[in-house]
Amino acid sequence: MIAHGKDIKIFSGNSNRALAQAICKHLGTDLGAAETGRFSDGETFCSIYETVRGSDVFVVQPTCSPVNDNLMELLIMIDALKRASAGRITAVVPYFGYARQDRKAKPRDPISAKLVANMITAAGADRVLTMDLHASQIQGFFDIPVDNLLGAPIFAHYYHDRFVGQEDSTVVVSPDVGSVSRARSFAQKLGMPLAIVDKRRQKANSSEVMNIIGDVRGKQVVLLDDMVDTAGSLCHAAQALVDIGGATEVYACASHGVLSGPAYDLIEKSPIKELMFLDTIPPRETNSEKIKYLSVADIFAEAIERIYQEVSVSKLFN
Repeated sequence: MIAHGKDIKIFSGNSNRALAQAICKHLGTDLGAAETGRFSDGETFCSIYETVRGSDVFVVQPTCSPVNDNLMELLIMIDALKRASAGRITAVVPYFGYARQDRKAKPRDPISAKLVANMITAAGADRVLTMDLHASQIQGFFDIPVDNLLGAPIFAHYYHDRFVGQEDSTVVVSPDVGSVSRARSFAQKLGMPLAIVDKRRQKANSSEVMNIIGDVRGKQVVLLDDMVDTAGSLCHAAQALVDIGGATEVYACASHGVLSGPAYDLIEKSPIKELMFLDTIPPRETNSEKIKYLSVADIFAEAIERIYQEVSVSKLFN
């Protein structure tokens, strides 16, 4: 039995309209007519200006900064669509905010990722489409289907073309022990060796690099991470690869460029030659020549098409 709606409709809040429009271009459709904004007292409002009755609706809204505003836009838009009798609603959240609060690190800590999952479900979403959750087990926080797309194949395609014929002189590096599995898979795709930065985190948003596991001396390296926030960990790892490991050039990539606080200054002062992000979070205006972006519009468009057609999405994980 086909469970999808009669047609595809894409809507977007204010967090990343450029990505939503790019997805629509790949799908050959127009972005849905809707408006989200603020009342004078700061409350969020949403208006849908076209019928969605019986449609398969996809709401593109990464919950990036300002996180709470964008989250409320997503919830209120889902509620509006549900009350307008949409056939099925998929929350397309390329970057899932609050994902780092996925466990109790100390007594009386909240598990905010679970709370946000409950809120999205309660608002009326029937499924969630996201990319590179900070912790894969967050999929289990939802009681609805979750498709967690991977950004690594996009980076693998880019670096395969960039370093073709240089596989023996290029090393993929995991910035910490927790990211080894992701980095190992990435290295296998590229046919490159793997190294690990062993570090000890002293407090939140800071880290102390200890040593390099693996041989990077005289080689160019590619650091792979899921997100870059203040960039402290990434830049310290890059510095250690040059100072301790003896690497000649450092490239880096991460799915989500949060880039808060001193991130831009640290990146500019670091030995990183090029830092690639995906546009899950909208690129900010910057004079940096190091920071570049790759689009995820095509992979999200294909995932949306596959969800609508009720066919497997797992092909996109390769």
